[in-house]
Amino acid sequence: MSEQIISHEENDEIAFKVRETLARRRITRQYLADQAMISLSTLEKALSGHRPFTLASVVRLEAALGVTLRRPMAAKSVVAVRLTGVAPEELGSYSRPAVAWIEGNYLTVRPSFSNPESIYAYRTDIAWNDDKGHLVFKETERIDAAFAQDGSVSVPYQSGYIYLITNKSGQYRLIIVLRPTIAGEMFGILTTLQSGRGTNLLPVSTPIILVPLKSPGGEAKLGRIEKDDPYYGRYRALIRRAVEEPFALLISK
Repeated sequence: MSEQIISHEENDEIAFKVRETLARRRITRQYLADQAMISLSTLEKALSGHRPFTLASVVRLEAALGVTLRRPMAAKSVVAVRLTGVAPEELGSYSRPAVAWIEGNYLTVRPSFSNPESIYAYRTDIAWNDDKGHLVFKETERIDAAFAQDGSVSVPYQSGYIYLITNKSGQYRLIIVLRPTIAGEMFGILTTLQSGRGTNLLPVSTPIILVPLKSPGGEAKLGRIEKDDPYYGRYRALIRRAVEEPFALLISK
């Protein structure tokens, strides 16, 4: 897949779309190259027409920009061929190289459902599953281990968001996070079911943040974090940022 070259005509169209998107969003070429995990030299030569894009580099740029650069039929043909290392269409039709930057271990922070003043911190691992042909996630080191979740990761080009989806016998749990900040953090919202009165379950949503465990200053404490804990201020600041910027909106009126 990485050796497949884009046609000269389509290459010019893609280069124009990339330049237009960079200008509109005021993104530097260096930042885009870093996000797409390609060299700045490769990007510069492709945009100037001195070297054609490869299919792999276009897929990475689409993932980094959250837009579709290929012609519709060209994009569909990649899915139709069902090449090894390409996720199903319902998960975004991404290739492994295009989403390699998501793989890793994350500190996961959210308010406690039972007491919003407390904070839950646990670990979420995101990795490529060769058997399934797409990214999967798994929660570990939760104090309530019986409720740990796992599932599929969807990375559609269009929305710019990443979806962590659990589907157990038709019962869904969904995390939607924005693509990583410069520091690698992913802010968003979790929607799931919470135990209510008696045996009832109630839908509930809460801010959630995934922070790379390898990030600078990435020491982390897992478990229930209370106000008197030294890590509480750091974790509470992440939750406050998720709400105040905001990365998700709750519309009640």
